[in-house]
Amino acid sequence: MNLTIRPLRADEFDAWLPLWKGYQSFYKTAIPDDVTALTWQRFHDASEPMHALGAFDGETLLGITHYIFHRTCWSAAPTCYLQDLFTVNASRGKGVGRALIEAVRDEAAKVGSARIYWQTHETNAEAQVLYNKVAERSGFIVYRKPI
Repeated sequence: MNLTIRPLRADEFDAWLPLWKGYQSFYKTAIPDDVTALTWQRFHDASEPMHALGAFDGETLLGITHYIFHRTCWSAAPTCYLQDLFTVNASRGKGVGRALIEAVRDEAAKVGSARIYWQTHETNAEAQVLYNKVAERSGFIVYRKPI
């Protein structure tokens, strides 16, 4: 495999969409099409803090990650939230997820971030095998309240 990690181009929506839908399916959710379209638009708007990278083997998209820079009270530099990470089944265990995480880390370092962070569901044991190798668990529990 000849892996290349790079920002997704605006003309690659049709390659990205099946992976985005696969990610949603994994988490048993369905994001409305208008939100998906807006998200894609934001990835390609230089004024937005949202970004998307793809892992390619030649022209084949094997994985995606989305990350967001945001302010924090703990640092002058922005913090990087790795919001989504998904790889196609055939590429799992072959370093694609790790390469995407490292690429986000590199992008965060460019803007002076002290760290990247992400979440996964407690049942996502397969991903946790990788995450436990490349990062430390924060010990924090995430709460959310619908509005």
